[in-house]
Amino acid sequence: MKSCLLAIVVCTVVGLSGNCLAQETDNPDVPTSQETKKETADAAPAEGPSTTEKLQDKVDEIADTVNKNETAKDVSAGILQPIYRAAEWIAFPMFYWVAFMLMVAGVVSFAGQVVFAKLFLLLSGSINLKEIIADSMGLLISAIGLVLTTQAATENSEFTRTPFMVISAAAVGALLGLVCYWWGQGQEFAARRGERSAKKPADQSRARM
Repeated sequence: MKSCLLAIVVCTVVGLSGNCLAQETDNPDVPTSQETKKETADAAPAEGPSTTEKLQDKVDEIADTVNKNETAKDVSAGILQPIYRAAEWIAFPMFYWVAFMLMVAGVVSFAGQVVFAKLFLLLSGSINLKEIIADSMGLLISAIGLVLTTQAATENSEFTRTPFMVISAAAVGALLGLVCYWWGQGQEFAARRGERSAKKPADQSRARM
């Protein structure tokens, strides 16, 4: 009898527990874990634009204002108009030959100055950062000028379609660039020797004192 009563009590408890769990699971008012995560994400404050985006927006705003300004348009036209007239006046193949030759000379000369001359000075224990920056700027300007000259010559002249003119301009420019390189390197080495010669008497006088 006691065993039967105990079995009935256990079954009743298990049944009530199952009903409670089922009600909790089926209850739509109880939030699930995914809904909780979604609500937490929605409650988090949205990140504002970064500093870079703000700066870009400001630059775009300033550029748009300047582009719409009539005074700025007049200033821009005043700067470009003389250049356009000069370009129309000198738009003949020989001009592009000279321009191409000079740009090649600049690239060869400044490349030699940056790579070889500064390497020799570095090995001798003497180098000037300002001269490296200046020669690097000259190399960059010459390279950009060579690209722009070639593009302009392709669009406005027969220069690039004449192999003899291209080859001769490149050869003369390379030769002139080598001459300028040797001249510039000699000037730098002479300046270093002068600095060392002036430094020796000063060191000797200090040693005597």
